[in-house]
Amino acid sequence: MRTAYDFSPLHRSIIGVDRVADLIGSAMRSEGDRSYPPYDIERTGDDSYRITLAAAGFAAHELEVMAKPNLLIVSGRKAKEDDEGARTYLHRGIAARNFERRFELADYAVVKSAAFDNGMLSIDLVREVPEALKPRRIEIGASQNPPDVPRIDDGQTERRAA
Repeated sequence: MRTAYDFSPLHRSIIGVDRVADLIGSAMRSEGDRSYPPYDIERTGDDSYRITLAAAGFAAHELEVMAKPNLLIVSGRKAKEDDEGARTYLHRGIAARNFERRFELADYAVVKSAAFDNGMLSIDLVREVPEALKPRRIEIGASQNPPDVPRIDDGQTERRAA
């Protein structure tokens, strides 16, 4: 039994938590068969990733990869075959159903390329943080003319002379 949670109080009290609440809500939502098609996500470098999706039975023209802000949608639409009625399967183990798989992307994740080879769809991603948002070191320089700052003499020089 699944319990639905209401995250609307978070929207009222914490600024910027709406995306986190949406992620939690979408993770809890049932979207049918979440195991089809199977996929791997691997880290290929410090800021690069690869999603490999098993799309056996699909041709490259039946697959679509769409990148939106913070979202990657991979879908497969199997074209209807004219000779479908002419074939008689004794066992049909290769799934030929349509699918749509959604991947939530981190900020500044960009899809670089997609390749389809031997039934495997590989999508390369790179996290590109804009230069303006990267931390940068600010050099501290000495001023040319130090300001005239009056100093308070502690009076010890006059006491020693006396």
